[in-house]
Amino acid sequence: MDFHNFGSLPNLITFGRLILVPVIISLITAQRWKEACVAFIVAGISDGLDGWIAKTFNWRTELGAYLDPIADKALLVSIFVTLAIVGAIPATIAIIVVARDVMIVGAFLIARILDKPLKVRPLWISKLNTLAQILFAALVLSVEAFGVSKGAWFDASLYIVAALALASLGAYFNRWIRHMSA
Repeated sequence: MDFHNFGSLPNLITFGRLILVPVIISLITAQRWKEACVAFIVAGISDGLDGWIAKTFNWRTELGAYLDPIADKALLVSIFVTLAIVGAIPATIAIIVVARDVMIVGAFLIARILDKPLKVRPLWISKLNTLAQILFAALVLSVEAFGVSKGAWFDASLYIVAALALASLGAYFNRWIRHMSA
């Protein structure tokens, strides 16, 4: 079967990640932590897997270039907001994560409206930010699922996730300013 002809295997994996978002949110709100943790880990692994397959087999598509970051944002924004609502993480970290994404999407939209569209290319700091957010969310879900105590690692992780989100926002903002000034 040639997946490349109907959207590629990486795109199908990404669609699967999108489908998992409401499932994970429902599991968290029902406090079915173990199931939510497993589903989230599957979604997190799928994020790396779809990119690896696309690069390794040269199955990159324009749809995938847009769909993958949308799936990442849908997953992470939903997870952080839901974890904040149920009290598993401070609302401040959810606000930072969501505000970063809203500002970046807003900048891309403004560039497009002003007929100066930017290419969708994730920066290395953005990839590191996404990885940190996925790992942090998985750790929080694991804590809730297995009753592990939140220790100093939790506060340190909060600061790391916040710092990476803000650094990533700064890097994108710098790129956007240079692009818009050219």
